[in-house]
Amino acid sequence: MPERPDLCAPQQTVSQVRCVTGSIAKFAIEISRSCNELMWEQKGIMPTTLKLDEFLPYRLSIVSNLVSDTIADAYRALFGLKISEWRLVAVLAEDGAMSQQALCGRTHMDKVTVSRAAIALADRKLVERAPNPDDQRSHLLELSEEGWRLYEQIAPEALQMERRIFANIDPAELVKFREMLDRIQAGAEALRE
Repeated sequence: MPERPDLCAPQQTVSQVRCVTGSIAKFAIEISRSCNELMWEQKGIMPTTLKLDEFLPYRLSIVSNLVSDTIADAYRALFGLKISEWRLVAVLAEDGAMSQQALCGRTHMDKVTVSRAAIALADRKLVERAPNPDDQRSHLLELSEEGWRLYEQIAPEALQMERRIFANIDPAELVKFREMLDRIQAGAEALRE
């Protein structure tokens, strides 16, 4: 544990006060983490030894892959699309014209995956490229008329697939699940900063 600073010293400068304040904040965070971890261990919520099948990040990954693969198989069979291509179609339908860089940020896919998906969609005439007025080095992608027709066919299928995947889950549980996913995402994003 860090030493407690002397907060009453008469000659403290502003930088010393900031340092003390930062130390107190770090100390509070560590105490909070320790208390939370102790509480989780006592309640048996979080394991104290690693068992892969009980490790929540692993389980999230496995379930996510299973759901994505199931949906990808359906989109491939019905529409000849890979999951990355479907994501671009859906984002462009929701958000309008975007650069590939913006699509990377919005879909959380790397630029190679986005580039390949954009090329495949352009080859099928599902998206069109237009000059980007804000950046002459890039282009904006937007759905073509054919892309919109495809989206209008896929969207109901996507919603039906979602209903089937979550059919055995109570609607109130789904609301909580969405809230928990938001918190998990925020926690993971905070670790990346």
